[in-house]
Amino acid sequence: MRVLMVEDEKYMAEAIAQVLKKNHYSVDLANNGEDGLDCGLSGIYDIIILDIMLPKMDGISILKELRRKDIETPVILLTARGETEDKVRALLRL
Repeated sequence: MRVLMVEDEKYMAEAIAQVLKKNHYSVDLANNGEDGLDCGLSGIYDIIILDIMLPKMDGISILKELRRKDIETPVILLTARGETEDKVRALLRL
């Protein structure tokens, strides 16, 4: 399974990628929104792990653009915000 992880916190991205690789996943990393969108548009990933708060382009905008371009890859959204209201607000923007 090929995974794209879009996360700007280097240590978190590397830690998650290491765990996934130990479990036989192929992982590509992007550390900003523009690079993440470019990778995601390739359509080669089985799943995308996408941080919401990213430099250059936020995760919600990336997801909107992927869907607009008919990329239907499943996405897991990550957020440091813990409030339910923040999560609902982010999903409603889709």
